[in-house]
Amino acid sequence: MTDTLTDAVPATPTAEDLDRLTAATDFLDHGHETVRAFVDKALQGVDRATATPVELAVALYYAVRDGIHYEVYGADLSPQGLKASSIISGGKGFCLHKSVLYAAACRSVGIPARLHYSDVRNHLASDRLRSYIGGDVFFHGLATVYLDGQWLKVTPVFNKLLCRLYGMTPLEFDGRSDSLYHPFDAQGRQSMEFLTDHGDFDDVPYEFVMGNMRRKHPKFLDAEGTGTVSGGSLADEAS
Repeated sequence: MTDTLTDAVPATPTAEDLDRLTAATDFLDHGHETVRAFVDKALQGVDRATATPVELAVALYYAVRDGIHYEVYGADLSPQGLKASSIISGGKGFCLHKSVLYAAACRSVGIPARLHYSDVRNHLASDRLRSYIGGDVFFHGLATVYLDGQWLKVTPVFNKLLCRLYGMTPLEFDGRSDSLYHPFDAQGRQSMEFLTDHGDFDDVPYEFVMGNMRRKHPKFLDAEGTGTVSGGSLADEAS
């Protein structure tokens, strides 16, 4: 189900598709020196000449998942703030940010990547966050990558510390199957379910993203409407 038009890509992309989906964009600015340095650090110890795309994608997944702190408060949602280079410089963000960075990092090593958006019901949020969101249904961002002839949905979002605080098992990625969501927490309670699929995009569809944020989570945005409310920490609000 989708409520917007997405950029169509066949299940088996053409050579033109693959070239386009490894190129740098305004948001996936992997030519920026900050992004190049992040990727180089993430792949230290990896022989990039012999490593497979799967091995590179997995290494980059963990670099983004655990190297960028997951934080929902005080997040920059301006066009500049959603660039991969700015996300690295800030060192934190939530799903919208970390998925951008992962897609850019994958493209930088020749792995075709796109951005994907959904609405999800997340049962593992703090009471304060739910009050800002307006319930437990969140507009959610992830990435899709093309590996070994298939498109995989990848969610390099919740770092180990946050998962431990909220009683979740960290989401893993093996490069061969989707790394999509936590259906249950460590105690077997349902933690997340997907409700609406908005599809894939070659770059951040900025007006679509911000339109969803303004319409679905107006209390979550700051007075300028270009970021989330500040003050507090999702980690500190874990009970």
